[in-house]
Amino acid sequence: MKSSNRNLSRGDGRRLGNAALIAFMLGSLLLLSLLRARFSPIGKTGEAMKAEEQQGLRKGSAKIEETVDDATAASTAEEEEEEIQPKATDTSTSGSSASVSTAAAVANHDQLPKPVCYETSRRSDTCEASGDVRVQGRTQTVHIRPLEKEWKVKPYCRKHDAFAQSHVKEWTLRPLSSSSPHCTVNSSGSGLTAFVLSTGGFTGNLFHDYTDVLIPAFITSRRFHGEVQFLVSSYKSWWTSRYLQIFQQLSNYEVLDIDADDEVRCYDKAVVGPTFHKELGVDASKTPSPGYSMVDFRAMLRQAFGLERAAAEPSGDRWDIRRRPRLLIISRKHTRAFLNERAMADMAMSLGFDVRVGEPDVSTDVGKFARLVNSADVMVGVHGAGLTNMLFLPAGAVLVQIVPYGGLEWLARGTFKEPSPDMRIHYLEYMIQLDETTLSEQYAKDDPVLRDPASIHKQGWDKLKTVYLDKQNVRPHLGRLKITFMEALKLLPHGRGQSN
Repeated sequence: MKSSNRNLSRGDGRRLGNAALIAFMLGSLLLLSLLRARFSPIGKTGEAMKAEEQQGLRKGSAKIEETVDDATAASTAEEEEEEIQPKATDTSTSGSSASVSTAAAVANHDQLPKPVCYETSRRSDTCEASGDVRVQGRTQTVHIRPLEKEWKVKPYCRKHDAFAQSHVKEWTLRPLSSSSPHCTVNSSGSGLTAFVLSTGGFTGNLFHDYTDVLIPAFITSRRFHGEVQFLVSSYKSWWTSRYLQIFQQLSNYEVLDIDADDEVRCYDKAVVGPTFHKELGVDASKTPSPGYSMVDFRAMLRQAFGLERAAAEPSGDRWDIRRRPRLLIISRKHTRAFLNERAMADMAMSLGFDVRVGEPDVSTDVGKFARLVNSADVMVGVHGAGLTNMLFLPAGAVLVQIVPYGGLEWLARGTFKEPSPDMRIHYLEYMIQLDETTLSEQYAKDDPVLRDPASIHKQGWDKLKTVYLDKQNVRPHLGRLKITFMEALKLLPHGRGQSN
């Protein structure tokens, strides 16, 4: 009997346990349902919540894209700012940066709170200082207070060219100390600015005289309105004398051979190194307000050399026998020479031109030749430094560049074509063909020099220069050249056959 009771109790216990488990599960489900009803948004299905989630993701993505766009816009704006980076050589060992707001330095040249060296272009570094400034020429040193650290700079606008820079002396800007020399010539308090530049490098070549030195000197010194003194390093007396009239337009003071100077000259301000903008050009947007341009530079040249013609215009309504349009041929004797120069002149005269021939060289009187160029309405020459005389042409005149054989269009474009519009000069090109160059007499027809100039270019500038610039003379085809001269004639103001 007892055994039967024990078995019934064990079975009942199992059933009760199962019932309790089922009851617990049902209770849990009921509780979960109540909780979901309590905390879930009313009326939103699973699809609705999924859509809302996706919308939230889109909003987040849009916000991220907006942030990226803002950052990109800021970056673009920075890139579009004038590229002036702290430059020259910081010789401090402290590791701290001589960072200065170079944009502010450019915008406010005359109120610099302290000296600053910066990159004004890929071709030039410039240092500017105000305060207690002492120039010691013999040691190429400028002692300055205030100045936190030492800087070094070569004041010539071709810093990327190691060969040119090897002929330029380095200048040091050094913090003024108790051991610094005392003034022996004191211009402090006068408002006079010292401007250190070099005539080393490639000076002596007409193109480099202007693009590396004289135009950058104009860009840098114009804002001082004559209250600037040129301190010339790597001084060449013949070179300075050659361009003295230009320096006298920019400065009211003597030009000094600063390397040979035993004085310690004191100023309120100093500029070490001129500013370069572009080949034979001034970027007016980078000059101090109200700005100046190549038009202003050329006006300064006219004043310096007494050039009469600002524009290529005839005396009356039309050209007549009393004032025929003048064509100037820039002659060369040693390389890239015209082998049919006389025939070219005769052909030009048959078109009604008054023809002149000029051959400038290092010994040529700059002012005299400038006046000859200024009298011309069309100037013709083979690519070379002589075409730099385009600076003296009157506005509205025409430059005809004869481009030698050998794929040199890029060289012709960068040196003389691109500067022409800023000078208000018309530009025409005549490309020498294979049957017009003496190279065809020196090399076989299948030689790479004639057949594949690009392969010669790949061998470097020295090889290119030797073959296509140093060994080539030209004989332009008179029939083709005549068409170019006729086009030049039509470009002139009140050209022949044109109505008023």
